[in-house]
Amino acid sequence: MDFGLNEIGEILKKSARDFLIAECPKSYIKEMAKDEKGYRPEIWRKMADLGWMGLMFPQKYGGGEGSFLDLVVLLEEMGRACLPGPFFSTVLLGGMTILDAGNEKQKSELLPLIAQGKLIVTMALLEPHSTYSEENIKMEAIDSSDSYMITGTKLFVPDAHVSDYIICAARNKSRLTNKDGISLFLVDTKSPGIKTTLLKTLAGDKQCEVRFEKVKMSRESILGELHRGWPCVQRIIHKAAISKCAEMIGGAQQVLEMTVDYVKQRIQFGRPIGSFQSIQNYCVQMLTDVETSRFITYQAAWKISEGLPYANDVAMAKAWVSDAYRRVVTLGHQCFGGTAYMEDHSLHLYLTRAKAAELAFGDADFHRESLALGMGL
Repeated sequence: MDFGLNEIGEILKKSARDFLIAECPKSYIKEMAKDEKGYRPEIWRKMADLGWMGLMFPQKYGGGEGSFLDLVVLLEEMGRACLPGPFFSTVLLGGMTILDAGNEKQKSELLPLIAQGKLIVTMALLEPHSTYSEENIKMEAIDSSDSYMITGTKLFVPDAHVSDYIICAARNKSRLTNKDGISLFLVDTKSPGIKTTLLKTLAGDKQCEVRFEKVKMSRESILGELHRGWPCVQRIIHKAAISKCAEMIGGAQQVLEMTVDYVKQRIQFGRPIGSFQSIQNYCVQMLTDVETSRFITYQAAWKISEGLPYANDVAMAKAWVSDAYRRVVTLGHQCFGGTAYMEDHSLHLYLTRAKAAELAFGDADFHRESLALGMGL
């Protein structure tokens, strides 16, 4: 079995790395963590010109006809660079949901704008005291003749403060079963009744609380079938989880390389610390975690690209990679010593992102539980 990239994948990987080295130095990442917007529009436009926003979209919508596996290659490089900005929310949570559930009018109007970098979209799922499960969608969308009135609060909505649209999951009829009562609404963020509050986060990423107070939505704003939105949400959560794994692999690979370079140069007791067995063991464990994470993630991504069943592969990958990335960063800190715990050190960026990514789209325990349920346990 060949796990290597094809020629297109190699070109994409190299061009992405070259671009991110030039445009996304660590100084930029730290600056954007403190910046309210969280990204620079000029870099966003350059990414759009490279075709990254529309990589997975069909050509008729201005896309590049790429596969999900191509997107994973790109996201690994973004994770390696700790790229800030609304790419993940716009392309994964927004664009892929519209491509999956939208009607032809919605797709032809919105996807070309996303591909051109002219539209930022995100998805609002989580609510207070909730997880990524259908029974925890409590926000109500009350039927009002020709429209719906949405009221409720969504938490940890990525990049909502800069988004043009929010795809919001709301429950239309509480009397229906958990899976059958949920619809997806495409909400214009300029609509009356929406209040967005930027939250303070560990990793400096832009997560928001979004309050909806009797926000009026037309029936044309519904994505997909009325009351049948949850299957689409599940598919997006699975794809987003694997996409987050790809980012984590990129970060873990960079931590490994930083650590190996350091232990070769750091002299203690008259010799490089990399010559000590304990440090060698740490580095080998890091390498093992990085490579196993890559294999399990790319296998799941390949199944998604090929249209094969992938739910269990996604759960195994997210559970494993979430733990593995944390182990890699922890061992990196052990090798670097106290200096790496300073915020000015680059390793600190990967520590905070490892924790944020671990929780996104279900932590390890969440996915292990879903696997156990699938085994009848």
